Parts: sequence; C-alpha cells; structure tokens
Amino acid sequence: MQNINHWIGGKPVEGASGRFGPVYNPATGAQEKQVPFASVDEVDAAVASARAAFESWGTASLAKRTTVLFKYRELLDAHRDEIAELITAEHGKVHSDALGEIARGMEIVELACSVPQLVKGELSTQVSTRVDVAAIRQPLGVVAGITPFNFPAMVPMWMFPLAIACGNTFVLKPSEKDPSASYRLAELASEAGLPDGVLNIVQGDKVAVDRLLEHPDITAVSFVGSTPIAKYIQLKGIEHGKRVQALGGAKNHMLVLPDADLDFAADQAINAAYGSAGERCMAVSVVVAVGDTGDELVDKIAERAKGLKIGPGNDAASEMGPLITREHRDKVASYVAGAAAQGAEVVVDGTGFTVPGHEDGFFIGVSLLDKVPVTADAYKDEIFGPVLCVVRAETYDEAIALINSSRWGNGTAIFTRDGGAARRFQLEVQAGMVGVNVPIPVPVGYHSFGGWKDSLFGDHHIYGNDGIAFYTQGKVITTRWPDPADSGGINLGFPSHS
Repeated sequence: MQNINHWIGGKPVEGASGRFGPVYNPATGAQEKQVPFASVDEVDAAVASARAAFESWGTASLAKRTTVLFKYRELLDAHRDEIAELITAEHGKVHSDALGEIARGMEIVELACSVPQLVKGELSTQVSTRVDVAAIRQPLGVVAGITPFNFPAMVPMWMFPLAIACGNTFVLKPSEKDPSASYRLAELASEAGLPDGVLNIVQGDKVAVDRLLEHPDITAVSFVGSTPIAKYIQLKGIEHGKRVQALGGAKNHMLVLPDADLDFAADQAINAAYGSAGERCMAVSVVVAVGDTGDELVDKIAERAKGLKIGPGNDAASEMGPLITREHRDKVASYVAGAAAQGAEVVVDGTGFTVPGHEDGFFIGVSLLDKVPVTADAYKDEIFGPVLCVVRAETYDEAIALINSSRWGNGTAIFTRDGGAARRFQLEVQAGMVGVNVPIPVPVGYHSFGGWKDSLFGDHHIYGNDGIAFYTQGKVITTRWPDPADSGGINLGFPSHS
C-alpha cells in the first residue's frame, strides 16, 4: 500500500501517529493508497519549521521571491499532465477538467509573480512641515490553509502562492481524500528554489485542523469547504486570535428570462450543473425559468443530459467521472428519491447508474428535477452532486425574490438578451459573484473570489486584492528629518498640520 507522506522542512516525513485514512480510486472503488493523520506533535513540527523559515523568508527581497515564483510557474506548466493524472486517480474528475483546474490555479501563481506591484506602498510628502507619511504592507508570519477535496490543486494554489509571495510561510492541510496533488505541488516548489520550511504539508483530519486553529504561532487561517465547517473554522480561529477567511457552501441559481437563447442556456446549464460531477461550490444547482420558458428549456436540458458520456476520468471519451466516495454517491442519490416524494417531477433519474467494468466505482448518472418545491430538501440543501433542480417563476420580480431568499450567496447568473434586465439583476441580486450569460462566474486571478451570506465567513474574499490584504498587515510610518537650519526648541502644544 502506497503511503502519502507529510512534507515538512523541505523533505518528506513519514507519519508517526499510527493513524491512517484510505485513499480510493473513485472509478474502481479500490483503495490504492493511505494517508497518515498527523498528531499534535507532527503539526507542531510543521509549524516550527515554518516559524524558523520565516526569519529569513519574511525579509527576503521581492526579487528573490519572484524569481522562485517564476520558476515555480514554469515547473507547474511542465508537469501539468502529471498533476492532472494524480487528481483524476484520487478525485475521479476527467483529465480535461483536472487540467482546467491546474490552469486556474496557475493564474494565482502568475498573480503572485507580480507581488512587487501588489504590495507597493504609498507615500505622502510634506503632510506637515518636513513631515512625510508612508504606508507599507508587511507579512503576518506563519499562516495556514485547509482545503477541500473537490479542487485538490487549484484551491491550495488560491492560497499559498500569494501568502509566500507576501513573505509569509505556510502550513497546508489538504483533504485526506485526495492528498497527492498538493504534495506534488510542494515538491515542485522546493525544486523551484523555495527555501526549506516556507511551504509545509501536514496530512490529517480534525486533530490537525484543530491544532492549526489553536497553535499560537499561526497568525491566519484560510479555508474552503462546507458552510458548517466554515462557521466552525471562523469561530474557533477567532477564539484563538487568528485572522480567518472561510469560504462555505452554496446553492447557485441561474435565472433564464423569456428572451434568452434557450439552446445556449440549456448548453450552459448542462456544463455548469454536471461538470466535475457537480462537486463544485460554483456549480449551478437551480435553474429559475421565468414565464413560459420552463417546458421548452427543461426539454432541451433533458435531451442533452441523456446524451452525456459518463465513465472513468482517464478515458478520453468520458465527459463526467465518478463522485469522490461511495457514501457521498449514496447521499446524492437519496436527494433524487426524496425530491420525488416531496413533490418534484423527476425528468431524468441518474440513480442506479453503473459503468460496465467499473461496477464498484462511485458512479452516478445525472439527474434533472422539474417543478421542485422550495420546501424540498433537494432545493434547500447543498447536494454537491450532478442533480439540477428547475423551479418556475412567473416574473422577474418573483425570480429575484426567490434567489435572494436563499441563505447562500456564492454565485448566480442571468441569461437574457436584455441589457437593462441584466444590469438590474447584477445590482439587485444578493450574491458575491454574478454572471451575465456566464453560468460559472469564477473571477480571474486578479479579481477576488467569494460569496455573501452563508457562503463566506470572515472579512476577506480569497486571492486578488483581498488575498494580498489578508496575507499582509498595514503599517503607517510618519517621519521628520530636521532641516540643518532648524533651531529646534520646546513646544508643548498639540501637534498641528501646518
């Protein structure tokens, strides 16, 4: 059985806790690897390594940091197929989707390469007689990231490249379900010249998470995952004096107005609902059909859904792979059965689907539910699987009220040819990321990613300008250098700007 190690102090470290978790190939259902679960002592060792490295990395020149990051970007590009294969083997997503994940992660590495511009300070001269004021940004110290299974390469790259570019050192706790991709990212960072201890990986479970949240040398924690855990991360992190950014779950709505191109809307609904088997926090899980568009739109989506090719991620013909675990597959299937019992119309039922030759894999087909009551669990809960709900609304106003009543506010989209309606929607909708004829409006690297309401806990979105602000702390410096001609003297009055 292959073991996946920790990465501490620039080298692999075998787990010593005696506790391990299984790592499956979702396409076959077979356990192929195991990952050690770190003890408190092992987490402490990783933090100590990062703390020691910060002494020099925190004062390293911007030129040195960017040299490493440019080399790192080069290595990621050269090894993208290899990393994608690791993702497919442990997560199950198709190879093209894994490559896309890496490309989006590399956008943040490219952003990090521009850190000299991003952390450039401000200077105001002569604010008072011979007094200048400068504002600068400095690193926090040791920071941590806790990342989910659905993007095992991209989400870590949302965090550590910017953090280390700003002069911090980093401890990453990746998902225990698919840990190999992030481990490989750390190896390549070392190969790029990143000093030992600047980037560390501890594998593990709640023991490791809690120790990172409690450790006095950790200054800030980034998290992406479900809403209940995001709430927990925020509260426990704040309790222990950490700066926290915690991105939670979602129930993303796609509003389709009567004037929309329904063929285009149906194509995009398929892509956004079923890509990566629906295991995306930005997946479209609800289509809101306005007016008389519903029947025709549902027919078009159903026609396309029935033609999707589902199979192993390493099969070039596959458009969708399996889910991450057997338990998650069964939970997703239960929502489809429950929706029918709660009044929804099951137009396409993907439960019970198997792939010949891969009967033990964690496969499920795509499901399409129409006329879903807003009281149904399939509408209310984040399913995180290939299940698309369609609800009907008579008017735009009814549709926007429905969307805004959701407790989540991650992403949303409108499909229309009406610029006025689109402009109104983007201002009125209560969500952090909005698409106009774009179903998954994940921002490019130089804009920040993050939602509203129960989709975000903390004050900062992730990457972009918010990422720089999160991983640095501001300092304002006021200076006065007396002119040689000054006579000095004593003045006990309150200083004034004159």
